[in-house]
Amino acid sequence: MGTGERNQEAHVPEGTTGATNRAATAPGTAASAPRTLAESLRSRPDESLAALLRTRPDLLSPVPGDLTQLATRAGTRASVVRALERLDSFALQTAQVLAVAPDPAPYDAVRSLLAGDDGDPEVEAALPGALAALREQALVWGGDDRLRLVRTARELLAPSPTHPSPTGLGPTVAEATAGMSPGRVQEILRAAGLPATHDPVSAVAALTSLFTDRARMTELLDSAPSDALTVLDRLVWGPPYGEVSADPPPPVRWLRDHGLLLPASARTLVLPREVALHLRAGRAHRTTEPVPPAVAPLREYRPQVVDATAAGQAFMALTTVEDLLAEWNEGGPAVLRAGGLSVRDLKRAATTLDTTEPTAAFWLELAYAAGLLASDGEADERYAPTPEYDDWLELPPAERWARLAVAWLTATRTAGLVGEQDTKGRTLSALGPDLDRSPAPEVRHRVLALLATLPDATSPDPESLLARLRWERPARSGPDDLRSRLAGWTLSEAELLGVTGRGALTTHGRTLLTPAVGAVERGALGGLAAKALAPHLPEPVDHVLLQADLTAVAPGPLRRPLAAMLGVLADIESKGGATVYRFTAGSVRRALDAGQTASDLQAFLTEHSRTPVPQPLSYLIDDVARRHGHLRVGAASAYVRCDDEAMLGEILADKRSQPLRLRRLAPTVLATTAEPAALLDGLRSMGYAPAAESAEGDVLITRADSRRTPRRAAPVPVPDGPPLPDGTLLDAAVRAIRAGDTAATVVRKEPEAARTDGSLPRTSSAETLATVQAAAMTGSALWIGYVNAEGTASQRVIAPVRVEGGFVTAYDHTADEVRTYPLHRITGVAELADDPA
Repeated sequence: MGTGERNQEAHVPEGTTGATNRAATAPGTAASAPRTLAESLRSRPDESLAALLRTRPDLLSPVPGDLTQLATRAGTRASVVRALERLDSFALQTAQVLAVAPDPAPYDAVRSLLAGDDGDPEVEAALPGALAALREQALVWGGDDRLRLVRTARELLAPSPTHPSPTGLGPTVAEATAGMSPGRVQEILRAAGLPATHDPVSAVAALTSLFTDRARMTELLDSAPSDALTVLDRLVWGPPYGEVSADPPPPVRWLRDHGLLLPASARTLVLPREVALHLRAGRAHRTTEPVPPAVAPLREYRPQVVDATAAGQAFMALTTVEDLLAEWNEGGPAVLRAGGLSVRDLKRAATTLDTTEPTAAFWLELAYAAGLLASDGEADERYAPTPEYDDWLELPPAERWARLAVAWLTATRTAGLVGEQDTKGRTLSALGPDLDRSPAPEVRHRVLALLATLPDATSPDPESLLARLRWERPARSGPDDLRSRLAGWTLSEAELLGVTGRGALTTHGRTLLTPAVGAVERGALGGLAAKALAPHLPEPVDHVLLQADLTAVAPGPLRRPLAAMLGVLADIESKGGATVYRFTAGSVRRALDAGQTASDLQAFLTEHSRTPVPQPLSYLIDDVARRHGHLRVGAASAYVRCDDEAMLGEILADKRSQPLRLRRLAPTVLATTAEPAALLDGLRSMGYAPAAESAEGDVLITRADSRRTPRRAAPVPVPDGPPLPDGTLLDAAVRAIRAGDTAATVVRKEPEAARTDGSLPRTSSAETLATVQAAAMTGSALWIGYVNAEGTASQRVIAPVRVEGGFVTAYDHTADEVRTYPLHRITGVAELADDPA
């Protein structure tokens, strides 16, 4: 933005006081139109200023000192770009029309450019709302008779050779002929059948008048060669520029001679804006989009079917996360040097979950976003469950699901990017850096909100939903079209998680639509979702059915203690409506390693089985228990201790023990240089059931959940711009801006020593003290110039209360609080013409 424009849009004109401006433009008064953006903001009520700060929160960082600063900040390039990116298609088209319309533009001119010569009822109905949205965001100001687009927005949206306008229009006749010789302009007038003029300005005005006169332009085009009209057809909707040779063909030469094409450079011709608008029947856009496209329904289901289907998927989501983290209970894969999970480990996780790699990446990222998974931070850094995972397991199923759903909805990490490449050509890995996309939470929430607009239990047509999202944020729908990709991922992820069922939004999914900002709001949101989902989840059972083939069938989801114990004692063989567990020698040994005894296991199975414990299973438990711990492995580096010398001899004679490099130290002790864990694994692979022991000779008990990371917070979402302000902050900001504006624009009685160049007035120390003391006695307000300890000068309106010890205590209208000021830092004082209200 240029300096002149800043003065026009932000500053109060020379010689005009703020009080007079407020009186002249106060709402409800018959006043003149605002002359600057600052005046327009000054005339707004507090509710409108709060709405502006809510829709453009970047204007609050930091809080502007007054309305002039607010107007200046609202016109900066970065802020305007952010505001334009958040406009819907029709509001953006309206701004684009204002950028090519005269400045200022009357309402009828804007409507004509949008609706065309024939008119459009939908455009006429939607235009007031679009202009109101642009006004609310301080992108447009002025009355309907003088609509002005903020200069920075005009520079961004107006057509130029380097930045073509989305309208496809070129420069006006006046802009295109700015560097043309007067003689050439007169030649164009003669060719077009217009009388010669005495100066270039009137010549350009006559040519513009011709091109904007529908009847005369029709006559001129009727006389044009047919090939010339074909050339115009190629340029009419843009781009309006075309290259020509030094000797152009006759149709182009005719258009050039009659001014229908004007030279933009030595080899380039441009179609003037007025000519293009005539050929377009007055429309600035080929297709105007005043009405958002509706989300079309695809299929309707019974609500009970949708909720039941989603509840089953929600339970599968819990099982999937548990299975994934159970696999990493004793320590997961290593963290890559650059961060994240290797491709091989992602494939292994996908195999474990019996799913595809993209889906496995989604579950990994979901567990990470929920704070259930993290790296341990050790030198040999590995992934492992967090202590929060154990707390999460103790929650009821509905609350566990709600925590996952809220984490998914608010996370900026995007699992769909895994496997793609960043701008530097590096592959993005699961759990790695650079997966945050700040628009993700807003897109997920918006997709669910659009699903909620359909009738209950109705799935959407995905293409119509994507078209609606593109209409709502066209400026962000670039070549990459991240929002559309995020929306596609949202639909599939919501189905995986059980937020939707068969593509339709569920009852518990609707509870997630309430915006949640802080941890307290997210907790409340999760509680609502859990309460809505709970009735649809199957009740956990407390029993299994033992079978003679060493399997156990769980007829439903098991209660937490039973599932945990059975997961140690048996291996999961298959899942579905019922889970099948298989007992093996290895699984029974795992339970014994965890500190259980054979009698404990027999009692556990008897208590929780609806069928008698089969004899083969009892024999298996007793046999493994009898052999368990007969061999003892400790650290020498490692040793094997056994009272049975023959068994140790058998181990030494076995060829499979050669990699362990065992040697006999005593009749009942073998030693090796291998680590104890390697020795345990080696003996178990040979069919033995050794037990680890401590340095004191006690059996070491190992548990499956022994590996946990230190307590770590879930990853913090990356915000999409400044955080949204709450009501308290908005009220305080509006009061501070109003008070600062009062101080900056208040009418004051200038003392004799005041300077007339607009800088702070200067008064002597004696004059300052006398004026402040008098104001304290009379209870009147003063305007002061003040320099703080950092050397920053400011203007303030204060009401002195007490003056003593070189300090003045006063109510500061600017800060809306009582403050104490050193008298030596007050540069000057002036009485107010009228005290502020």
